Amino acid sequence: MSKILHCPECQTAIKEYRNPLPAVDIIIKVDNSLVLIERKNKPFGWALPGGFVDYGEPLEAAARREAMEEVGMELSHLKQFRAYSDPQRDPRQHTISVVFSAKGIGQPRAGDDAGKARLFKLDDLPAPLCFDHAEIINDYFSSFD
Repeated sequence: MSKILHCPECQTAIKEYRNPLPAVDIIIKVDNSLVLIERKNKPFGWALPGGFVDYGEPLEAAARREAMEEVGMELSHLKQFRAYSDPQRDPRQHTISVVFSAKGIGQPRAGDDAGKARLFKLDDLPAPLCFDHAEIINDYFSSFD
């Protein structure tokens, strides 16, 4: 769904889409554990915290906002890790995700579209993981080998 808006500077007609691209996902580490959320909306399962980038919002700001909204955590040492752009990565057609890593401050608590938020050891991750998050987690932690 889209609606027609006008550029505030030049008044050219522009479309505003319901779901902006890209999205962000955040690998949040607390000590030797990883923060994951159990989604309360489709697709169900466990996932990295994250979500849409609002129009005009810097990616880093979106990652910080999503971490606060979904797991109630502030972030330190926020770094961009990688972008994922497989058109099949998300059944809702969120085809691009910019992935960040960070240290989480505090303990996770579920909010927004997170039904649960928990810390998991890397050798004891839940299943199923949504989207391409198993691949993302594997890529991230294997990048230290």
